[in-house]
Amino acid sequence: MADFVYPPVVLAAKSVFKGLGIKFVIEGAENLPREGGVVLAINHTSYLDFALGGIPAERIGRHVRFMAKDGIFKHRIGGPLMRGMKHIPVDRDAGSQSFRDAVGALKAGEIVGVFPEATMSKSFEIKEFKNGAVRMAMSAKAPIVPMIIYGGQRILYYGHKDLTRGRTVCLTVGEPMYPERGQDADALTVELRARMQVLLDQTLDRYPAPLPGEDAWWLPRRRGGTAPEYVPEAPEI
Repeated sequence: MADFVYPPVVLAAKSVFKGLGIKFVIEGAENLPREGGVVLAINHTSYLDFALGGIPAERIGRHVRFMAKDGIFKHRIGGPLMRGMKHIPVDRDAGSQSFRDAVGALKAGEIVGVFPEATMSKSFEIKEFKNGAVRMAMSAKAPIVPMIIYGGQRILYYGHKDLTRGRTVCLTVGEPMYPERGQDADALTVELRARMQVLLDQTLDRYPAPLPGEDAWWLPRRRGGTAPEYVPEAPEI
């Protein structure tokens, strides 16, 4: 089925990014399969992640169908756009339907974008993961490709909007994982998170350092920034 909404939205996003003079640094894009269903697991640090997360796929002629809170789909303007781009609504009170929709999209050969942390990370570290991404991949017999986005928080984040030109955004695409039915979804989720932690460190290694005297609120504390300390969530009982 042809995409009539996605291309003009991508074009509009490109124009905005060009206007902001964003410097994109992308590594590992060759790890993203050129065809077939793929679960794209992405960290979450900014409101721009939905737009930024599709860039590596767009460069090989593919679109990402993101899983997003259903409230966005009810918005007067955002709703028709989200539906037109075939993104997948997530109702947290009825998650089984969104799971089935995502698996159906994967089986149809789509890339499904998932944020396993569920919410933005205030520490800019990798938070705990839900195991939904792994379970979807197992059900659809699709690979999981981990990806890190870093830098978008400097533009649009909780209570923060800065349209200063020339910001750097780094994207690092990791090697695919190939979950199989019968494997332990929780153990594979731990492995996925560990892989994304390595990718985050690699991304931070090449991200431009803060300027002298700059408040690096956007940088994890362990890297010399002033972001809140990462505190693991207590396990559910």
